[in-house]
Amino acid sequence: MDKDIKEGKSLVEKLPRVSTSPGVYLMKDINGVIIYVGKALNLRKRMASYFFLPSLDSGRTDIKTGVLINKISDFETIITETENEALILESNLIKKYRPRYNIILKDDKRYPSLRLNVNDPYPFLGIVRKIKNDGAQYFGPYSSAYSVRNTLKTINRTFKLRKCRTRDFKNRTRPCLNYQMNICLAPCCLDVDKDIYSDIVKEVALFLNGKSHALVNKIKDEMTSAAGGQDYEKAAILRDKMFAIKKTLEKQVVVTNDFIDRDVIAIACRPEYTVITILTVRGGLLIGSRHFCFSETVSIESEIVRNFIMQYYIKNHYIPKEILVPVLLDDVYILEKWLGTLKKLKVRILFPKRGNKKKLLNIALQNAENELMDRVVSDSKHLDLLSRLQKIIKMDVLPGHIECFDNSNISGADPVSSMVVFKNGKPEKKSYRRYKIKTVVEQNDYAYMSEVIERRYGKGGASKPYPDLLIVDGGKGQLNIAVSILKNLGINEKVVVIGIAKKDEGKGETSDKVYMFGRANHVNIGRQGDVLLFLQYIRDEAHRFAISFHRLRRSKTTLRSVLDDIPGIGKKRKGILLKHFGGIKKIMEASIEELITLPGISSEVAENIKEKFDR
Repeated sequence: MDKDIKEGKSLVEKLPRVSTSPGVYLMKDINGVIIYVGKALNLRKRMASYFFLPSLDSGRTDIKTGVLINKISDFETIITETENEALILESNLIKKYRPRYNIILKDDKRYPSLRLNVNDPYPFLGIVRKIKNDGAQYFGPYSSAYSVRNTLKTINRTFKLRKCRTRDFKNRTRPCLNYQMNICLAPCCLDVDKDIYSDIVKEVALFLNGKSHALVNKIKDEMTSAAGGQDYEKAAILRDKMFAIKKTLEKQVVVTNDFIDRDVIAIACRPEYTVITILTVRGGLLIGSRHFCFSETVSIESEIVRNFIMQYYIKNHYIPKEILVPVLLDDVYILEKWLGTLKKLKVRILFPKRGNKKKLLNIALQNAENELMDRVVSDSKHLDLLSRLQKIIKMDVLPGHIECFDNSNISGADPVSSMVVFKNGKPEKKSYRRYKIKTVVEQNDYAYMSEVIERRYGKGGASKPYPDLLIVDGGKGQLNIAVSILKNLGINEKVVVIGIAKKDEGKGETSDKVYMFGRANHVNIGRQGDVLLFLQYIRDEAHRFAISFHRLRRSKTTLRSVLDDIPGIGKKRKGILLKHFGGIKKIMEASIEELITLPGISSEVAENIKEKFDR
């Protein structure tokens, strides 16, 4: 009997032994790896739905479910007392095992947010890339660095928060230009009333939370009161602030007139991708949107939305009073209770079928479908590009997996190499690798290339998967080295290698050249310039990655050579100096008085530091 049939039969035979209680189930592949985690009110009923033909009204697409079923070799269940416990356990297990076919919300560190440390007597508003549970207020994440910088610029121009960072704030001896321009109260040097500063912080929080209408009314009342008290100078300042906020309001779209904070979630699905779009509505204003794209998910829409809510709001995102969802959730009351516990206020999850809220869902759905279509079209363009590249260099397979190497050094100092990876025409940054050159003493680009290629592919089975196409930065010399190494490793027939060399303008060349092993002349790309541009993009990405690593190594070498040569400076004191000043330049500019304020830095050590840098 076929092995798959045996396994399928044994799984079906396990079903009668599965409990009918609520709990969590874990699907495993043939290697025992957990590939899917789900929860159910009735575990036996849910597990049976996977191993029998789904009905048309089950909500599952046969293709997606079939993909998962074909991968399942075993499963296990964990019984819980309540469905609420199952919900929390499912979330924790997804976070722990990161199963292939669940949706996994990536860390928001790529997206910028604004951080306001309200625990500080004089809080500073700064841009951060990671949200922490440290008691500070976070606003965002924002969709781009431009949008967050633009928002910060508006706030700095409108509100008199301090602009200097904490390390400068502690060491400043006189007010900066911002104080002279009347856009900062200079709490770094002047005795600023904490209540007045706290009121500014509250206004900034209102502005960032989308409560601009409430903020305008507050400022208008203060302006009227100041004018009534014949304090016309203060009234004029408040008037200018009110006009600045109103000008910002004019750029925002009003979508509801009830001024309730809500998030609107929509989902668009195709076999290749699932896109979730979330619209952020604050005080009736649409202030932003974000898209999350997932592949290889096999969950039904209600499970996807539920898991998204669990993962999104646990990351310290602002939880609004209302969340509009595109499907009816079976466990909506449990989710509301869980969110209410996080927010410490009542939260409602609604599935509207008519009215303004339904219109909001339609707007979110349209955005999700547009994003999904953009992804599909982009994939189609990449597929066409890779197909034409395959024909040009006469490959047997589509170059879906491409790796490219480049070296970087300055006169042989701190030599490094980089490897970038492109999957299906797109960079896969999690697979990028950096290499320190270990065996080559003198400057030798060929030797560098030889070392890193052998290190990458010389580990036997651990080196897999091999790329379909290997690109080296350089001409025939680098190309021959790469082919020679792969031949010695016995994998030269599994990997196609090409080299890309820069044009020689002295010889009248107008474009970069692509070389293949065994050919005297470079490859004729013809009129398919976009293929050459694609190869150049990969090469330039490898170059950028190598340069950034080399700069990092060089800066560490510089720090080590400068600070370690100063008498009295060891590892601990060096760490204190770098943590406080942030870099060599700031240490060089510091006075002896500033240096001796640091723990462990005596006047003698401070004088040694100044003497070193003065010399």
